[in-house]
Amino acid sequence: MKNSGISAFPALSPENFPFVHSFANLPESFYTRLNPEPLPSPYLVCASDSAALLIGLDPSVFAKAEFIDAFSGNRLPPQALPLAAVYSGHQFGEWAGQLGDGRAHLLGEVQTESGPMELQLKGSGQTPYSRMGDGRAVLRSSIREFLCCEAMAGLGIPTTRALCVIGSDLPVARETVETAAVVTRMAPSFVRFGSFEHWYYRDRNDELNVLADFVINRHYPQLREQTNPYQALLAEATKRTAHLVAHWQTVGFMHGVMNTDNMSILGVTIDYGPFGFMEAFDSQHICNHSDRLGRYAYNMQPQMAHWNCHALGQALLPLIGTVEDAQSALACFSTEFTNKMSELLHAKLGLRSRQPEDGELIESMFALLQASRADFTLFFRHLGGIKVESAVNDELLRKLFPEHAGLEAWLALYRQRLRQENSQDEARMAAMNACNPKYVLRNHMAQIAIEKAQSKDFSEVRKLLTILQHPFDDQPENNGYAEPSRDDAGNLEISCSS
Repeated sequence: MKNSGISAFPALSPENFPFVHSFANLPESFYTRLNPEPLPSPYLVCASDSAALLIGLDPSVFAKAEFIDAFSGNRLPPQALPLAAVYSGHQFGEWAGQLGDGRAHLLGEVQTESGPMELQLKGSGQTPYSRMGDGRAVLRSSIREFLCCEAMAGLGIPTTRALCVIGSDLPVARETVETAAVVTRMAPSFVRFGSFEHWYYRDRNDELNVLADFVINRHYPQLREQTNPYQALLAEATKRTAHLVAHWQTVGFMHGVMNTDNMSILGVTIDYGPFGFMEAFDSQHICNHSDRLGRYAYNMQPQMAHWNCHALGQALLPLIGTVEDAQSALACFSTEFTNKMSELLHAKLGLRSRQPEDGELIESMFALLQASRADFTLFFRHLGGIKVESAVNDELLRKLFPEHAGLEAWLALYRQRLRQENSQDEARMAAMNACNPKYVLRNHMAQIAIEKAQSKDFSEVRKLLTILQHPFDDQPENNGYAEPSRDDAGNLEISCSS
C-alpha cells in the first residue's frame, strides 16, 4: 500500500473523522461492541506523516492533546464505533479454536482515494476474546510493529500501516515488568484466513457465506462476475499470498508467526510479532525462539504460506462446492510464487531478460551466501556497484566474504551473464539500487531505539522512521544504519511476548 498523497478528506482531525462502519454492519455474531480501556497519562511516542496523509489526517495534529486522547482510546472520535472481531485459527499447525481481537478495537474506516482504510487500536484493553491475556501491548513490541509497518511500506511490500504509538507508564507484566503502549494500525481490512475458519469449524455456513460475500463485494467486486466467485476468491487470495511471500523472501524478511489467524485475506503483511530481517544469510534461520521446530524458518515460509492457503480452501469448501474446484484454485500458488520470485530476483540482479541458465546462476548465488553467511541486504546493494569489465569496485563485496574464491568464481559467471545482454554499468546500478534497499530494520537498531524510548527519549525511533521510509536512497549521513551488527545480534531470535 503505497502513499498516494492526501486523500479526499484533507486536513482532518480526530474530531471530524468521517468514519463509516462496513464491518460493523455485519451481524453481531462477528464481533463484540465495546470501548477501549483508558490508558493513564498517555504521551506520544511516534507518528507517521505518510500514514496520516493516506487517510487525510493533518500531521500538525500529532502534537495536540485530542490526537493523543483519541488514539490512546481515552476519548474516541465522535463517529467511532469500536468493536473487537472474532476469528479462529491454526497456530503452529494445530487447531487453536476461537481466538479474536484479544487486545484490539476497530474504530471504523475512512474512505480514501485508494479505497477504504480501517483504523484499529492494538493494546487497548481486554475484550471477550482476550482469553488469559491482559489486553495490553508493551512499548517494546509496539515500537517494533510501528517501525516495521512503515519500513515494509517503504520497501513497497504489501502491509498494514502504522499511524502512531501512544505510550503510558502503566506497568505491564511480561518476562519482566514493562510499560504499556497502544499502536494504531491501518489496513483496507483486518479479515484473516482464520475469520473464515471460525465459521467453517462451527458448521455455520450462513455466516461463512455472509463473510465471503462481504469480502468479495467490498474488496474483490470483479470476482462477482465469475462463474464460481468463492473459488475465485480462494484463487485470488492464494495468488496474493504467493506474491507477498516472494517479496518477503527477496528482502530477507521473516514473519515468525505465520499462523492462519495472522494471514490477511487481502495478501498484506499483518500482525508483526517476532519478525526479523535476514543479516548473515542462513536459509534455515528461525527468528522466533518460540518456534522450536523451525516451522516458520526463512526457507519454510513459502511452504507454510501454501499450507495456510489450503486451510483457507478447506474453510471455503462449503461455498466452493467440490474438493476439485478448491484444489484448482490452490494450484496457482507454486507457479505464482516461482514467477514472482524470478521477476524480483532478476530485478535485484540487474538482469533485463530471462535465460534458461539463470536458474543455475541464482541457485549458485544462494549456495554462496549460505556457505559464507554474507550479509543478505548488503550483498545485493554492493553487487549493484560492480563493473562488468573491471574488478575495481569489488572491494565492498569482498569484505562480506571471509573466503574470496567462491565469490570470484560466482562473479565470473555473473559478469558473463551481464555481457550477454550488453549490460551498461551506470544504468544497471541505478536500476539495482532502486530495488535493493540499503536500509532495513535490523534487530540491533530497533533495540537501541527501544531502550532509548524506555527512558523517554524517542529521538532514535523517529530517526529510524525517517531512514526506513526511504530505504533505497543513499543517505550518506546515515551510512552507519546500513551496517550489520558487530556481533551475532543481527540474527537474534525474538520472543512472541508483547
